[in-house]
Amino acid sequence: MTQSQPNDPRQTVICLKWGDRYGPEYVNRMYRMVSRNTARPLRFVCFTDDPTGIGEGVEVKPMPPFDLPERMRFHPFRRMFLFQETLDDLTGPLLHLDLDLLVTGSIDPLFDHKPEARFVVAENWTQKGQGIGNMSVFRFNVGELTEVWDRFRPDPGAMMDLYRNSQTFVCRTLGEVAFFPGAWVLSFKHSLVPPWPLRFFQTPRLPEDAITVAFTGKPDIDEAARGEWPVRAAWKKLYKHVRPTPWIAEHWR
Repeated sequence: MTQSQPNDPRQTVICLKWGDRYGPEYVNRMYRMVSRNTARPLRFVCFTDDPTGIGEGVEVKPMPPFDLPERMRFHPFRRMFLFQETLDDLTGPLLHLDLDLLVTGSIDPLFDHKPEARFVVAENWTQKGQGIGNMSVFRFNVGELTEVWDRFRPDPGAMMDLYRNSQTFVCRTLGEVAFFPGAWVLSFKHSLVPPWPLRFFQTPRLPEDAITVAFTGKPDIDEAARGEWPVRAAWKKLYKHVRPTPWIAEHWR
C-alpha cells in the first residue's frame, strides 16, 4: 500500500464507509468516477470499518475506534475525527466526497477554488444564505480546523443535542465558511428535478458545468436512475415523482 511523502504531488480525495448502508461497490464506483475526472496524480483514501470488497487503487485506512455515545455509531457526527490535529499520515488539502453522490466533471477546480480558505463546502441547498454547508462535498487542510474537534470531543452528546446535524455544528463552530460555486455542486432533487408538475413529463437535465450531484434523502442514486421515488404516504406520490434518468448510469460506474 502506498504512503504519502513530503511534498507529495498527488491530490488526495477521501471517503468514509461505516456500517452497512453502502457496500464496497459504492467505494469502487467513487474511485473510478474520481479517476476519470482528474488530470492530476490522485491519492484516493477510504476510511472504513470493513475493507471487504474494496478494490485495487483505493488506499484503505481504519475508522478510529468507536468511543462515542451509541446513538452516534452510524450518525454523520462520527466523522468529526477528520478535524483532529493529525489524520493518519495524510497532510495538506483533502477533498471529502460522500459515497451517495455522482462525480460528473473534473474535480480539479474543487482543489483550486479559493485556495486561501480554511474550509470550502457546498452551500446547503435548503438553507441558502444561512452560512450552512452541505458536507457531501468539502475541502479542508489537515490539522487546521482543530477547534471543531476541540469543541466536539469533551461532550459529543451535548453537541448532537444542541445542533440539528453535523454540518450545522461544523459551520457554526467555524463561524465563516467558503462555498463552492453553486453550478459545480448540485443536489439531484433540489437542483435538477423539474418543478411540479413538469417533473411528470420532463427528465432531469445535467448541466455542463456540474462537477458533483448529491442524492440526499430519497431517491437514492439507483432509484433515481430507474425513475423511482419511494414514499411512505401514498398521497406524497402526487408531488414526489421523477422520470427515469439515463445519464445517472453513464456516470455511476
